Amino acid sequence: MVWCSGWRLASAVSNAGGLGLIGAGSMHPEVLREHIQKCRQATAKPFGVNVPLLYPEIEKIMGIIVEEGVNIVFTSAGNPAAWTSFLKERGIKVVHVIANRKFAEKAWQSGADAIVAEGFEAGGHNGREETTTLCLIPEICDAVPIPVIAAGGIGSGRAMLAAFALGAEGVQIGSLFAASNESSAHINFKNAIVNAGEGDTRLSLKSLVPVRLLKNEFSRKIEKAEAEGAGREELMELLGKGRAKKGMFEGDLNDGELEIGQIASAVHQIRPAAEILRDVWNEFLSEKERISKINF
Repeated sequence: MVWCSGWRLASAVSNAGGLGLIGAGSMHPEVLREHIQKCRQATAKPFGVNVPLLYPEIEKIMGIIVEEGVNIVFTSAGNPAAWTSFLKERGIKVVHVIANRKFAEKAWQSGADAIVAEGFEAGGHNGREETTTLCLIPEICDAVPIPVIAAGGIGSGRAMLAAFALGAEGVQIGSLFAASNESSAHINFKNAIVNAGEGDTRLSLKSLVPVRLLKNEFSRKIEKAEAEGAGREELMELLGKGRAKKGMFEGDLNDGELEIGQIASAVHQIRPAAEILRDVWNEFLSEKERISKINF
């Protein structure tokens, strides 16, 4: 949700009954402070901040989170042992995002309160193992005694119910909200999500940090370079700086990095976040009722 989830989206989701998250990965420290303060003014409900642990100014980010009284932090893209104790000692709930059993166990041992188990279908940064959500969730639920939140391909109430059947106690949804009215993504990117078809995303850059991208001229250059055996340095040069901002925030659909999940092919319109959440929840309840009447 880098470049997509600022205070407007986070507060809209929280006001509608979910837990909105501010994505700190695209924000300078003082920009994050501004988003936290504006989110608190826009909602009286709980909200959290997602922090990629590889962020270059991580100390400043964590300091601002503590100073601003954020109660819930989702950490990702890094070692959970680095900051979990720091946050928990200050009364902050910590949820760590993982894509395999090894890091789920490490997050639990580090003191995380819950885990987001993110399957291969997810947009953005992903696991090298390419484990699908259907396979990952029960394995992680069996591996750790703390709550597991399912992510990756969750784009409907039916998918939410399936995740619960696999053992999850919650779901995290990204791609649906990336195309919401309140998303800070560029309208070009939102329209690209709405127009995406089956097979229009691909997991790329597996020799660096795996990331699922919407196919465009940039992703094809990456695919060609990887097929020709490009090394880490060559791929880093091709990636350059600011690719995600260029694509998702500034709307360059040719040369920008467009991070989105496989579920994009099921997103057909740009809608308010509250409407998205309401429809997912109502479908979840409807499907739960339908299944309860089946004679197994």
